[in-house]
Amino acid sequence: MSRRRVCLIGFDPPEIEELRSRIPAAIIAHSTLPKYRVQKGQLHVDSESGAWLLPVDLVVFNGIFEDDYDFLLALNIWGGPCFPNPQGMLDCRLRHACLIRALRVTKFPGHGRGFVPAGQSIDCDVETIAKWGNWHCGENKHRFIGVWRAEESATLEPYFSGKSVRIVLLNDEAMQIELAGEDWKHSIHHNDAHFTPLDVDLVEDSRNIARHLNLDILGNDYIVTQTGERYLLEVNHIPNVTRFPELWKRYSDLVIGWVNARLV
Repeated sequence: MSRRRVCLIGFDPPEIEELRSRIPAAIIAHSTLPKYRVQKGQLHVDSESGAWLLPVDLVVFNGIFEDDYDFLLALNIWGGPCFPNPQGMLDCRLRHACLIRALRVTKFPGHGRGFVPAGQSIDCDVETIAKWGNWHCGENKHRFIGVWRAEESATLEPYFSGKSVRIVLLNDEAMQIELAGEDWKHSIHHNDAHFTPLDVDLVEDSRNIARHLNLDILGNDYIVTQTGERYLLEVNHIPNVTRFPELWKRYSDLVIGWVNARLV
């Protein structure tokens, strides 16, 4: 048993217990963001009881929280071993800024994107998707044609009809999932979401984006139209890894390998 202390953040109890059973070190696990500080180059986080803060040696971070930006800043200031790469997570936490970075290198940028500041109205003569905020999972999106008033600043993109596809990268491994939904908002959480054969062009595109964004893992969402055109819609810097058992197994094996290599 290593004397080093590993902090797991963002996992639910079943995943925490599995990881705890496979990591030969002291574990501090929090399903939500713990209290924390960085002092004299050392990261401290809440004990599981919350009674005091303890120094940790490694961090595995999995999740998107409303107020996690400062925590990602702290991880980068600390500079210790963290999975995924904390610099990539910080750079991609603001999803629109992340998308702009990805659009610089993707082969499938789409066309006709726009932006409307909060409080302004816009009149669109084609079906348009407005997106605002920094949540994923299909939230903060609106499909419209004609006049629409933005309560918050929003990006705009034409609505493309077709299959919603997610490329999940776990370091060198790639998996492809067709998202599903009852309406135009498709999600990995829908019962009809399923694995599909890899589109080699989308995998190559995702790898280029991952390298550009300094991400160890990602989930890129694309639309594939009926005529075969492909458009990048969104980059998920923390993709869902628990929806499918096969996905969780590959992710957990990756995490265990990463942690154990640093406990030696």
